[in-house]
Amino acid sequence: MSVEVRVFRLGQCPREELDRYLRKTGEAGPYHSISWLEAIEKAYRHPGRVIAAYRNDEVCGVLPLVMIKPPFIRPQLISLPFCDYGGPVADDDTIREQLLAAAKKLKSKEGINSAEIRVRSPAGESDTWTTGEKVRMILSLPGSSQALFASFKPKLRSQIRKAEKNGLVCNIGMEEELLRRFYNVFCDNMRRLGSPVHSLSFFQALRAAYGPRMVVAVVDLDGLPVGAGIVLLGNEEACIPWASTLAEYNHLAPNMLLYWRLLEWVSDSGATTFDFGRSSFGEGTFRFKKQWGARPEALRWHQLDKASDLDNPIVVPSDLKFRIRQWIVAGWQCLPLDLANWLGPKIRRYISL
Repeated sequence: MSVEVRVFRLGQCPREELDRYLRKTGEAGPYHSISWLEAIEKAYRHPGRVIAAYRNDEVCGVLPLVMIKPPFIRPQLISLPFCDYGGPVADDDTIREQLLAAAKKLKSKEGINSAEIRVRSPAGESDTWTTGEKVRMILSLPGSSQALFASFKPKLRSQIRKAEKNGLVCNIGMEEELLRRFYNVFCDNMRRLGSPVHSLSFFQALRAAYGPRMVVAVVDLDGLPVGAGIVLLGNEEACIPWASTLAEYNHLAPNMLLYWRLLEWVSDSGATTFDFGRSSFGEGTFRFKKQWGARPEALRWHQLDKASDLDNPIVVPSDLKFRIRQWIVAGWQCLPLDLANWLGPKIRRYISL
């Protein structure tokens, strides 16, 4: 039975039809939603593209893509930027290959310099890891927050209670005010880490696109936001792309209360999986996520080139690149916060990580 592959600009794609397919397949995660493309195009004006496969006029595969064109540089095609994964979602491997072949044609037609496909490997694909390797950390949820809390080790439960005893309070919702409070913490943390910050308009666009499938959590101490995070929902899966705390309050354990309240909320909302996001195997954030019971799963980022569809995994930067990055980070940390917040979004929109 023949398969027809169609390429859509974001504004012309059959949104409801594609999202309906993505919702019914267990392969798609929250980032695969057309909402992710909408938010990026609205906030950063990076054009979205959707490659869809049809069999008997029924969708049988989807590959979301974003075109990023930095000044004076040929554009790059990515599935997907600003998150851990994207890649093709399809009924079978043959259709998946057809979607990737169509992406190669689009790359050539548009004069695009490179195309990057970010995929998450199936659970259990690998049991061996290398220190520093990029993985995502996944926690299976037992069906209720009560059962989840009972599954934690006593030390973890005591750390959560410690945060509450320290007077911290966590609010979860979808209001604009919560989003702005999140952004204040996020900006401070990103400057401390030496990284350009996303624009507030990007998060506002995500909120508009995802609606009730996005929630914001803010941890307060006497009315001051000291920790915050955002969770996206889709296909009984929850992911947390951004979480931040103010370093000077970390001794009060705001991160423990933040993650617990979000885990509690998504568990009681019907999610069966919680994606803690990308970490370097064996390092600090990896260990933090592991204590919640999360397990590593591989992330494979590949260049789509002339040789084959997925044959060039992204490699670890050289020592020289690593040192240059350290210098940039150190310089950014020295910037006044207002300057970093003004300049950051102008740079961040072109950094696809």
